[in-house]
Formats: sequence, structure tokens, C-alpha cells
Amino acid sequence: MYRIRLHGRGGQGIKTGSRILGSAFFGAGFEVQDAPVYGAERRGAAMSAHVRAARTPIRERGVITRPDLVALVDETLLQVPAANVLLGVDAASVLLLQGNGDAETWRARLALSGTVVVLPAAGERAEAELGGARCAGAAARLAGVISRPQLIAAIAQELASLGPVATATTTAQALAAYDAVAPHAGVLRESRPAAATAFAAPEWIDLPLESARVAAPAIFAAATSVEVRTGLWRTMRPEIDYARCNRCAWICSTLCPDSAIRVRADRSPEIDLEHCKGCMICVSVCPPQAIRALPERAARARELAAAP
Repeated sequence: MYRIRLHGRGGQGIKTGSRILGSAFFGAGFEVQDAPVYGAERRGAAMSAHVRAARTPIRERGVITRPDLVALVDETLLQVPAANVLLGVDAASVLLLQGNGDAETWRARLALSGTVVVLPAAGERAEAELGGARCAGAAARLAGVISRPQLIAAIAQELASLGPVATATTTAQALAAYDAVAPHAGVLRESRPAAATAFAAPEWIDLPLESARVAAPAIFAAATSVEVRTGLWRTMRPEIDYARCNRCAWICSTLCPDSAIRVRADRSPEIDLEHCKGCMICVSVCPPQAIRALPERAARARELAAAP
């Protein structure tokens, strides 16, 4: 059985990529499972999708904890522990990473003993919107059992409702990824079904019963979320041009769904980038259009260049 896990952010096509890959495996004669797993259901939040493919009926269910392949669309998720990108990755696993750099550098950086395949970056927009489809195309080639016509047919089936332009664009990106990893075709191998005796019994922890005043959640209480750096979800960053700002900060600060915009003493807004998730509502509601959206990768590159 092939056990494949795709990781990315909401809006990067992870669910679509898993459906394309699942349909391609089905077209190649496999029994298939594919299912997305969401955390916070919003653009930019970490999510994953799971694909199983086998020549025999699949009786496993749930999250894949021992993957044969992990496909990572957005390398910044490696900084988010809760994303669990490397969960269960061992010497027999393959890591497919969309991004820059070479495989050996990534192996050393992540202390991995298994195979690492880097899918070269294809431009900010293609990575952000079609990352899932690109990784699906690359994964199909790494498995070595899915042909180009089968991949094309799977994309046409899954994207039929989006029209010919979206289908053609996605097909081009997926096939480019399929060809880019050609030297590694067949590196992904099927693993054996896990025996029930191999599962360890859970370790239970007994917790004392607390009163409702202590145990009940209180989202508005102090110290409930400041340590959760939700800014790591961001793919786009809002940036204020103070030369154009009219100091009408009550608009952007009030409409920010996460209260990530403070108002200074001079009535100018200040964005808390550690907790701004990048929804871009402030960009759309700013009357003088003093807030612009900047790709997070470009903002970080500028910060690195300015560092001493």
C-alpha cells in the first residue's frame, strides 16, 4: 500500500491535490482513499490531506502516522510544530519538498536519513495557488505507476466544474512537476500493512477533577492566546504606508477579526505581526488604501537583506 500525506496551507490546493492523486491512482487500477484534515478552516492555516492506494481492499482508516511519502507544499510549515509535517517520517520515507535549495542541504537541516526530493519553485503565484496540484503531479511520478495520460485524465475529472482555463493551467503545472522529478521515478515504494500487534497501548494520565470556574474555557481571559504565534500561518503580510495613512485607525483595528491591530497614542495603527494571520481584511477596508498586501516570502527576504 502507498501511504501519502500532503501538507500545506488553506488556499494552496492541498485538498484538490489529494483528489487528483487519488483519482490518478484509481485510473491506474488501485483501490483508493483520500481525505483532507483541517485545523482552523481558513486561508493560510495549516492543513493536510491523506491518500492511500493499494491493489487490495483498504481497511485502514484515519490519519496516516507512518507515511511512505510526505509532500510539503509550503516549507514555512516546518516552523509550525502543530503542523506535524515530519510525523512518522523515517529512513524508509520519502520527503517531497516544494521550494529552493538542494536535497542534501535539506536532509542535513532536517536530520533525515531517508530520501529527499526537491521540487523546484515555480513562482510565487503558482506555488501559492497550485502547490497541491504540483505536488500531486510529482508524487505520481515518484510512485512510478501513474502515466501522464492517467494524470491528465484525473485533473480533467476533478477540475471539470472549474472550466477549461483552470483545467489547462493546473494540468500544465502538474505535468511540469511530473517531468521535473523524472530522475527519481519509482523511488516511492509500497509499504506492508501494519500488524495490529505493532501498535503500542496508549499511556493514560489521570487528571484531578477541577471546578467549572477553573476548567471551563474563557477565550477572553488573560494569557489565553498570546503564546500562540498565529502569524506563522501567514502567506501574505499587510504593510502600512504611514505617509498615506489618515489615522482613522478605528476602522482597521475594529474590523480586524483577531484584534491584531493596535492604535497608538497618535491614532496611527500598528499591526501585531506575531498574531496577524494574513486575512487581508485591513487591506480591503482601508479608505486611503494605505495598507498593501506583501508576499510573506518577499517580506522575509527583505528583512534578511537588511539585517547586519
